[in-house]
Amino acid sequence: MKRGVRESVAVSAVLLAALFILPLLVIVPFRSELLTREPAMDETEGEPFVSGDLDSRTVLKVKNGDTVEEIDLGTYLVGVVRAEMPASFEEEALKAQAVAARTYTIYKIQTGGNHADEADICTDSTCCQAYISEERAKANWGENANTYEKKVENAVTSTDGETILYGGVPILAVFHSSSAGLTRAAGQVWLNDLPYLQAVDSPEEGDAIPNYYSRAEFTAAEAREKLLAAFPEADLSGPVSGWLKNAVTDSAGSVETVEVGGVTVKGTQVRAALGLRSACFEWEAQGEKLVFYVTGYGHGVGLSQYGANRMAAGGADYKEILTHYYTGVTVEPYLPG
Repeated sequence: MKRGVRESVAVSAVLLAALFILPLLVIVPFRSELLTREPAMDETEGEPFVSGDLDSRTVLKVKNGDTVEEIDLGTYLVGVVRAEMPASFEEEALKAQAVAARTYTIYKIQTGGNHADEADICTDSTCCQAYISEERAKANWGENANTYEKKVENAVTSTDGETILYGGVPILAVFHSSSAGLTRAAGQVWLNDLPYLQAVDSPEEGDAIPNYYSRAEFTAAEAREKLLAAFPEADLSGPVSGWLKNAVTDSAGSVETVEVGGVTVKGTQVRAALGLRSACFEWEAQGEKLVFYVTGYGHGVGLSQYGANRMAAGGADYKEILTHYYTGVTVEPYLPG
């Protein structure tokens, strides 16, 4: 009996030792690997962007400074959305921006653009649309770089080929940063009116928009130089308080026309001459200075980017946003012929 107990104790001791030793035998050979292995990278980080099926079929000649390179439409649009709209915006607002940028690009191609045979479009925002590379964008975005890049790329690929159409034809899908609560009709800003670019309500949240209200101040000499360069027939010989008068404003408060030294000009022309953020402005003379108080940023026609973001935050999807800002349109897949 005692011998049996001793044998049982011995077996138990061996089994107990094995419980401790076997894990060490498994772990020790791989110890250095376990301690030195780098954390797994995000599988999507660093992967090249791949355009959707429809966007990849259109290859553009893009003028960037003095060089012209060929890239597909989707890749180009990612660079535009990076540059034109804050990547922190709602995803549906970014999708709306992607579709507007795609439509604007196709419109430019089909109407001849500004660069003849040299290029289809350029990266100069004063001529076509702004554009920024992934490297530069990520440097600007800092710690949010990978998240923002994914949002922008998704905005383009998830709307692959989708275009804003009026009567089945791509529209001039212009956009701007923020309006004064109401967008402007094309005819109020430019020479021709367009049925799909009409004034619509825009849910701007002024206090949440950087520089929504701005102030521009000019000495009499500065204002005279700038205004006479734009309007050489103006008579600015009298007191500065009488240089601008008789402003006619639209329902959004933007200046349609104003007399400058006796010459009637468009508010948009005054905005351009003085470098104001929009044509929604008031002014006053303060001694020998002209001070302008400006609301919003941009020409005020078409899609308001901050208005779109507000709509998206309220639950609107990108198609609802686009059909709100562009009158009588549809949003459908479209392949340039």
